[in-house]
Amino acid sequence: MSYMLLIHEPVGQRATRTEAEGRAAYAAMVAFGQGLSAQGKLKAVESLAGLDAAVRVSHADGQSKTLDGPFAEAKEMIGGFFLLQNVDREEAIAIAQRCPAAQWCTVEVRPLAPCFDGHLA
Repeated sequence: MSYMLLIHEPVGQRATRTEAEGRAAYAAMVAFGQGLSAQGKLKAVESLAGLDAAVRVSHADGQSKTLDGPFAEAKEMIGGFFLLQNVDREEAIAIAQRCPAAQWCTVEVRPLAPCFDGHLA
């Protein structure tokens, strides 16, 4: 089965790090991803830019609206993700617990599934 690890980080946290701290955190995440890849458990991994580069799109009354970030109400953002393959729930959780990002933010574990499978969720 496939699971996604979503990295939820506080908005502005990246700006509090020195360049050396930021590079060290990034290097730890890259090494973690390389280890998962070597085990055949990583399907994809990406880091995401901050909310200042984001755009939200919505539709209301037949009109499309866009809102450029940053978003004042946001307290956290998705900073990146790991898409795991060939793992079960327990292994996905164990991998999330080993993720370096769990030291400074929250790692959410979610299975991939259809958005509608005939059951209300």
